[in-house]
Amino acid sequence: MMTELGAEDAKLVTLARAARTRVNAAQGAAVRDTTGRTYSSANVVLGDTALSAVVLAVAQAVASGATGLEACVLCDEAGYSAADLDAIISVTSGIPAFTISLSGDVVDTQTV
Repeated sequence: MMTELGAEDAKLVTLARAARTRVNAAQGAAVRDTTGRTYSSANVVLGDTALSAVVLAVAQAVASGATGLEACVLCDEAGYSAADLDAIISVTSGIPAFTISLSGDVVDTQTV
């Protein structure tokens, strides 16, 4: 799928890929809040507890005072889980949610 991203969404792609690559994680995600601030994370497994990259990025945004999101990028071709979508929807709705490959190609886009 060939999707042309704007500069701000392309920045999220870079951040999501970097978060995943930095710690050799299965996932990387990045979100942008309604003030333009960005947050990124890799997924984390702590014993029996697994936290997805999207859930952690959204949590960072909320913990920093974000009251809404503008976009989300997930670097994991498996796509968004129900928990990922629930985390996004708990903060905002009607935003683009891109799924990208490790190389940064957009493989899916949905509105959440």
